[in-house]
Amino acid sequence: MLTDLAIIIVSWKVREHLDRCLRSLRAALDADGVKSSVLVIDNASSDGTVEMVRRSHSWAAVEASPSNLGFVGGCNLGLDMLRGSAPAYWLLNPDTLVPKGTVRRMLGFLSDVPRAGLVGPKLLNPDGSIQESAFRFPGLLQALFALDLMPQRLYFSSINGRYPDRPYHQDSAFRVDHPLGAAMMASAQAVEDVGPLDSGYFMYCEEIDWAWRMRRAGWTNWLLPDVTVTHVGGASTQQMRPETTRYLWESRARLYRKHGRRVTFRLARFAVRRTFQMRRATTDDASWLAAYDGILKAWA
Repeated sequence: MLTDLAIIIVSWKVREHLDRCLRSLRAALDADGVKSSVLVIDNASSDGTVEMVRRSHSWAAVEASPSNLGFVGGCNLGLDMLRGSAPAYWLLNPDTLVPKGTVRRMLGFLSDVPRAGLVGPKLLNPDGSIQESAFRFPGLLQALFALDLMPQRLYFSSINGRYPDRPYHQDSAFRVDHPLGAAMMASAQAVEDVGPLDSGYFMYCEEIDWAWRMRRAGWTNWLLPDVTVTHVGGASTQQMRPETTRYLWESRARLYRKHGRRVTFRLARFAVRRTFQMRRATTDDASWLAAYDGILKAWA
């Protein structure tokens, strides 16, 4: 059945966040008059997530994966299941709250702007402050900042891929390299053109890779500062810190190899390996040792 929008939410052990997300989403869709299909992909949660969705949100479909597919695997399963059902896909994190007006505005923008591939809303922290919602494509300096090898007073500056505050307070959309993946809406035509998320990523950097591929295929990426989504951030990933650190730096290795200049990758590799070799030498925690070994292997 053709709808206005296909929404995919990948969940892992965040039942309460997901419950609040779906309640806000249902109210927003009804208020905006958007006909949608909503699919929750649950990555083998053990907290009763699937039962909660079926009991309290029967209007949404839920697919219970027997194993943890990761964010990318879950999204791609959803994209495959909903392929051809709508002119746009919305990859929505379960730790988000959607206000009225946001869905209609984002969907209308994708429809009205030729070659718009990805669009994100302005993200807000739970206290109402502005969360960084879009970034420039990363280069060597961003890797050095992430390794704490650059002055922290410059962390939120343009040399670390940040956009200035001013565009976030304007009413008109502005072009970005990539929006944050927490509430990223994609044109179905763009997805057909460049393909789904790269399954080589388990989590992290997948939206950067997607946006980079879309840019190179002639699509544009945007942020809409006149609409918002509240994003808690880290609700799933903070539950497994050594593993998520490993996933992050493994994904960065893939991203830099795939999209960066050769000299950029080599310089980043030197800095990453030196940093994590030093960190490995200062711990005897088995979880962190395994994470550091994985990172060093990825950047070998």
